[in-house]
Amino acid sequence: MADLARLKEIIEPEAKALGFDLVRVIMTGSEAGDGERALQIMAEDPATGQLVIEQCAELSRAVSARIDALEEDGVELVSGNYHLEVSSPGIDRPLTRRKDFTQWAGHEVKIALTDKIDGQRNIRGTLEGIDGDVVTVKNKGSKRVTFPFDAIHSAKLVLTDALIAATKPIDTKGADEISEEEKADD
Repeated sequence: MADLARLKEIIEPEAKALGFDLVRVIMTGSEAGDGERALQIMAEDPATGQLVIEQCAELSRAVSARIDALEEDGVELVSGNYHLEVSSPGIDRPLTRRKDFTQWAGHEVKIALTDKIDGQRNIRGTLEGIDGDVVTVKNKGSKRVTFPFDAIHSAKLVLTDALIAATKPIDTKGADEISEEEKADD
């Protein structure tokens, strides 16, 4: 079991210390499964809206060191085996913070609600924004759908030409420098 709220409390200061904004912390996989669980951390550099490979590695090292130190002191943050994944949110990023719903207004979104509102649980359309705690989306039929921010189960941008044009190019510096080392035979 993982206490995601507690993990976020621990991870967010590490991200902030490096100048990054935390986008999301989730745990994937099942504790009863085959051990393929992952603690996924998504963060961004506010200047670019992304993290490059070196920044992901830097955040991964900082978070690993912090979690290791706490575990050495007897604090169990995640029970069982897992691995750590740190990434940039990407172009068709999840929308997790209120500011995301302001920043990405005008773009197409897919939103899953926790419960049906006006007979809908899944909404797709153009994000109009957030006013206080109320999110507004104009659906394909040009009908405005409003719902509370807290009613959102998940939300993400839809990859469109307009979104690609609006985002900064992803920096792939360092991606071609990854190499595999051969193990010497004993």
